[in-house]
Amino acid sequence: MGGREGGKKDAEKKGKKQRTGKKHSSPKVYKFYESKGSEVVRNRKNCPRCGPGVFMANHKNREYCGRCGYTVSQGKK
Repeated sequence: MGGREGGKKDAEKKGKKQRTGKKHSSPKVYKFYESKGSEVVRNRKNCPRCGPGVFMANHKNREYCGRCGYTVSQGKK
């Protein structure tokens, strides 16, 4: 009554939507750590706000936390 007929059939024909674009890959965790002998050394600084386990990104002139936005400027060297 007043509705479109056969709507259910159209939905069955379509199937699953295809994903377009590039799939985001997780950061390469093996770049954050380095093993020296029997010890594991962290290559990047931890965020002081978020705590251990959240690393800061290294840029030319600053270090940045992608989780909370904390930024540390590095002076001219």
